[in-house]
Amino acid sequence: MADHQEATVTLPSDPASVSAARRHVARVLAEWGLAEDGDTAGTILLIASELATNAVQHTFGQSPTFTVDLRLDRDVEFCLGVTDSHPRRPQRLPAAVQQDNGRGMVIIRALLKEHGGRLGVIPTPDGGKTVAIALPWPDPARA
Repeated sequence: MADHQEATVTLPSDPASVSAARRHVARVLAEWGLAEDGDTAGTILLIASELATNAVQHTFGQSPTFTVDLRLDRDVEFCLGVTDSHPRRPQRLPAAVQQDNGRGMVIIRALLKEHGGRLGVIPTPDGGKTVAIALPWPDPARA
């Protein structure tokens, strides 16, 4: 496999785009040799869905599109970033038991902690942001 691989898709900020983003990520992971039914793939797909959902729901119509960037470096580290043009950073909100939403970042942080990953928010030159995660890429023999 190449030392460095990348894939990108830009989608409209529409609820239907969340599943399109997830399908794109699943397709790329398969192309890069990660078993679809493995724990790491499931974690990545859930995180991709949560970040895409946030890009659609929490930009309040101020970001007409969002971009999903995937990167694999030297079969060691996988990175996923979701970029939108809204300046608001993800908020750490307490998720009350009665809420139907508001737990996305809590879920992402828990998954990253469990899998030895990290999370960052990077401002973009146009005033938006990229919410990015990095995870160790699994040994294919154990994935």
